[in-house]
Amino acid sequence: MPPFDVPEGDPFGPHNLPYGVFSPPGSSERTVGVRLGDHVLDAGAAAHALGSPYASLLARPTLGPLLAAGRTAWSDVRRALTAWVTVPAHRETVEPLFHPLSEVTLHLPFEVADYVDFYASENHARNVGRMFRPDAPDSLTPNWKHLPIGYHGRSGTVVVSGTDVVRPSGQRKGPADPAPVFGPSARLDIEAEVGFVVGVPSALGRPVPLGDFREHVFGLCLLNDWSARDVQAWEYVPLGPFLGKSFATSVSAWITPLDALEEARVAPPERTHALLPYLDDTDEEPGGYDLRITVALNGHVVSEPPFSTMYWTAAQQLAHMTVNGASLRTGDLYGSGTVSGPAERERGSLLELTWNGRDPLELPDGKRTFLEDGDVVTLTAWAPGPDGVRVGLGEVTGRIVPTA
Repeated sequence: MPPFDVPEGDPFGPHNLPYGVFSPPGSSERTVGVRLGDHVLDAGAAAHALGSPYASLLARPTLGPLLAAGRTAWSDVRRALTAWVTVPAHRETVEPLFHPLSEVTLHLPFEVADYVDFYASENHARNVGRMFRPDAPDSLTPNWKHLPIGYHGRSGTVVVSGTDVVRPSGQRKGPADPAPVFGPSARLDIEAEVGFVVGVPSALGRPVPLGDFREHVFGLCLLNDWSARDVQAWEYVPLGPFLGKSFATSVSAWITPLDALEEARVAPPERTHALLPYLDDTDEEPGGYDLRITVALNGHVVSEPPFSTMYWTAAQQLAHMTVNGASLRTGDLYGSGTVSGPAERERGSLLELTWNGRDPLELPDGKRTFLEDGDVVTLTAWAPGPDGVRVGLGEVTGRIVPTA
């Protein structure tokens, strides 16, 4: 099918146009691409061919220059791209610059500067609390309703969808074990998340207020925060996640610009505690996003977490992680934390889906508590778009391979 002839209702139609970086067939050169249906447009080549003033931002091997250019450039480039793929007068020039998606090589679309991961789902946090603090008066920690909890991750191990994940090794110690042992993780897990990509940096010492979220954040993508639960359980007291999280984080090859998600914006859940002024979004525009995520294990759907249930918004997370004066850099990535809804089939981790291994999942290819070598996990998602059309998010997939 010709690239312009996208079927009506295709979630990757001209209303979407996510950005990525690809190599054309038979080439190792990388360039910015835009997805339309099952094709990829060489955005830099199209910009040159049509005399766009933004050619210097698009004819690059990374999204970095476009991310840093700011909101005016983001909007201008998006309008231009929409015209290039919809206006018949451009068809003759642009059509030869498309490549079938199945024939290109996709790459990590931007250089990750800093990586932060949050813990923003009340359903997830309560499930974890019930599992590991059953005698506590509240399943949430005392600070949970007052600030978005997070940890600083390892940007160098963020990998693009399709990259194999090597089973990590580390120290483990069960409650009855006399001493820790070292070896491959036996409780390897997933966390279905959404990642937010920072474009415009901020100055050191100057917090970013809630209202400036869209001036700094370019777009979002699906994210899988792979987690070695047994390593994590032994190491995380008192300073939090380290080796149990830092071995790999998978992100989509496609970054969906925030401008493609206007119809998906929703109010977050009702807040039950008064918020300090820098987090109080009462008078701000709706900060939540209605994203419908699907988690599949070896092709079998095991969960459908709703992102609209997240207690803390991406704007609040950005405000909190800069309120102490920490600066943003182009390419900063921050994850939402595990997305879990109130129903059992809406939990975003195997830890919750199997209740810490107590209730194995019954799958056509056998039971699962945690991931086995050879397992393939795939995250997909969509959001409401204009006129009832869905906006697709690029998938995240990863296969577990044995410890090196």
